[in-house]
Formats: sequence, C-alpha cells, structure tokens
Amino acid sequence: MKPSQEPPLARTGAWLAGFCDRYFPDAFVFALGAVVVVFGTGLAMGEPPARLVQAFGGGFWGLVPFTMQMVMVIVGGFVVASSPPAAWLVRKLASVPKTPRGAVAYVAFLGMMTSLLSWGLSLIFTGLLVREVSRRVKGVDYRAIGAAAYLGLGSVWALGLSSSAALLQATPSSIPAALQPITGVIPLSQTIFLWQSLVMAAILIALSVAVAWFSCPRAENARTAADAGIVYEPFEVARGTPATPAERFDNSPVLSLLVALLLIAYLILEFGAKGGMAALDLNTFTLAFLALGLLLHSRPRSFLAAVSRSVPATSGVLIQFPFYAGILGMISKTAISERLAEWFVALTTPGSFPVVVAIYSGVLGMFVPSGGGKWVIEAPYVMQAANQWQVHLGWTVQIYNAAEALPNLINPFWMLPLMGILNVKAKDLAGYSVLQLLFHVPVVLLLAWLLAGTLTYLPPAP
Repeated sequence: MKPSQEPPLARTGAWLAGFCDRYFPDAFVFALGAVVVVFGTGLAMGEPPARLVQAFGGGFWGLVPFTMQMVMVIVGGFVVASSPPAAWLVRKLASVPKTPRGAVAYVAFLGMMTSLLSWGLSLIFTGLLVREVSRRVKGVDYRAIGAAAYLGLGSVWALGLSSSAALLQATPSSIPAALQPITGVIPLSQTIFLWQSLVMAAILIALSVAVAWFSCPRAENARTAADAGIVYEPFEVARGTPATPAERFDNSPVLSLLVALLLIAYLILEFGAKGGMAALDLNTFTLAFLALGLLLHSRPRSFLAAVSRSVPATSGVLIQFPFYAGILGMISKTAISERLAEWFVALTTPGSFPVVVAIYSGVLGMFVPSGGGKWVIEAPYVMQAANQWQVHLGWTVQIYNAAEALPNLINPFWMLPLMGILNVKAKDLAGYSVLQLLFHVPVVLLLAWLLAGTLTYLPPAP
C-alpha cells in the first residue's frame, strides 16, 4: 500500500514524523535554546544582565539531587528488567500484540496505566516493553511505538499517585510555609481521587489510545527499528560458573538477600510512618527497585553487570538537567516569576480561571520541566487567585496536573530516559507526540473548564 492510501491520521502522523526528523533539534540543543529564550525574556522585562547571569549560574547545580534520582530511576529499571523473572514477564506481555497497530495501541495503554502508579515505572517499563515488542512484531514503526511508550508522561501521569503537586499539598510537612495559609492541606480525596479527575484521566487515556491506533502506519509503510539501524538485544545477563573462592563470593546470594531484606524493612517502616501513599516519592520508588533488583538477580556479580549495562542510558540526563536547573534559577530568582504572577492575576476572571491556569501551566512547563519544582513557583499566586474567584482548590491542583503534562509531549527533558533505553533521538519521538498534543490541548482545556462547574469551593483547611 502506498503512503497516500493510508488513513488521514496515519498520513498526518507520518508527515509530522518526517518533518520532525528534518527540523526537530537534539534534546541538548533544545535545552540550550530554552536558556537563550528565558535569558532574553528576562532582559525584555528589564532584568539586569548580571542578575540573570548570576541566577543562571547559581541555579546550575540546583537539580543535582534530582538528577541523581533520575539516573537511579534508569539504573533501577534496567537492573530489574534484566533479571530473569522480569525479562520473562516482559516477554509474556510482549507476546500479546500481533499487528503493528495493535502493538502501538497496546504499549500506549500500558504506558498510561503504569504512569498512574508511577511515572518512573512507566518510563522504564514501557521502554523495555517496546524493545521486546519491536523484536517480535514485524513492521511496527519504531517512531510510533516509541512515542506511544512516552504517552504516560505526556498525558495522565500527574493525575495519578506520583503527582508531585497533589502529594505535596496532601503532606503538611512538605507544604512551604508561605503557601500553607493560602492552600491549607488538600487531601488526595480532593485531588487525584475526585471523580472529575478520574473522568478526565479516563477520557485522556481513551483519546491517546485512539490517536495511537489510527495514526500508526501499516507495516508496508512503516520505518522499523532495523531500518534505522537500531538493534534491540535481550537484557538478560549471562551467569558464569565460579572458578575461584573470590568468584564464589561474587556469585553468592546470601549478602544480596540480606541487604535486600534490610531495604524492604525500611520501606515498610517508611510507608507505615507516613500513612501509606504519602511515602511514595522518587527515593522510595528507586529504593524499592534496587531492593527488587538485588532479590531478582540474587548474585552481586549479576547485579553489577546489569548496572554497567544501564549506565550509557543515563548520559543525556547527566549533561542536560543542570541546564534546566539554570533555567529554573533564572525564572524563580528574578522578577520573571513575579511579573508572570502579576499578568496571571490580571488576566483571570471566575469564568476564564480554569482555562487560563491550564494554558499558563502548560506554557511555563516548557521552560521549567519539573512538576514539583514548578508547582512551588506557581502555586502561591495561582491558588491565591483560586481563593479570590472561589474555585475548588483541589480541582485547581488537578487542572495544573493535566496541563503540566502537555509540554512533555514536545519538550525532550522527560524523553531522555526513554531515549536512552530505546537508542533513539528526540526527533524520532517528536512527530507522533506532536500529533497527540494537537488532540490533547483542546480536550484538556474543555474538561478543565467544564468540570470546574461541578465542584463547590471549600476554604483552605488547616
């Protein structure tokens, strides 16, 4: 079949993929460009150049702990996935789809469902699933299925259990002192577990799967991983036979088991002390994966071999996150943030508030791609305006969450771990991600406005 005979959405997806292949820059170039844009915006607002330079340099290392967390998310995912039991599970799941279109829709659905549990789990799990599916299903377009694997981060992750903003607002000790009087404590029952939030998540999942299904090119028109020179090898680490006493220690399961049990005991105590899901964050998530990796590999040598194989996938995260930290510094430590706040309050009305929050959060997310960090910047004036216009505070958080995910579809920041796993570049995923964005933006704006009318304002709870 010729490309011209494909369904309209598949032709559009193929055209966007081709366009991005030619014109979408590398993720690192994207980060450098964002630095220049934010610096220029600061100058246009009257900020002294020296202050912007100081804010950029001073903030450059501000995300070092977060960078290390992201690196460990990738390492932990690789370690678990390369273990024999996990590799078996991935193979079983990868055996379900039989056609290219079914494979893309299947990966999209699983990616979004796992993102509701944890965005970190979604990135790693779907990336490894794509590798195995691509080896099994002939004629699957590697760009379409790679973008499908990324949909959890570009659609519903922030409506789920790992929502940075919702978890922060539900945890009294995590709410900044300046924000506490404005928002109070907002329990998860008033954010991610609102029926309105669940409806929004269900609609976005259905929409994303439908777009992924209908935009997937047929096998004869697809560009496969093999066409792009990408080879996906199985992740299992081969185990040799110990030949010396030292090697027997390296291959003994005793120490791995003891340390894994120690980590698991800590996690049980942590979740008990914090009341369950409140303890779910990047640290506990990564710790759980490392403990699981120790258990599943059972032998230190096998565990370390898996870690070694994971390191190349972390390179993009290590070099690019500091530049985004510098961008965050320029926005948060200069008048840029204050000026944006003034414009935001001046532009909103009770009727337009939900839509303006969504648009503003999405645009700001292009330059501050950190759900939790951006919420700390944005929340004081957004939630103050919500109080002023008497909009449900929990729904305001969810509007932010739904819109915050939108820029992820075109900002390579969150693509980096997945790109490392799939051995692809940002331009390979961008075409089909942009197609999803074209559908998501109007739907998110409509739902943010429509569902706001079904909720009653509640004053901040202490």
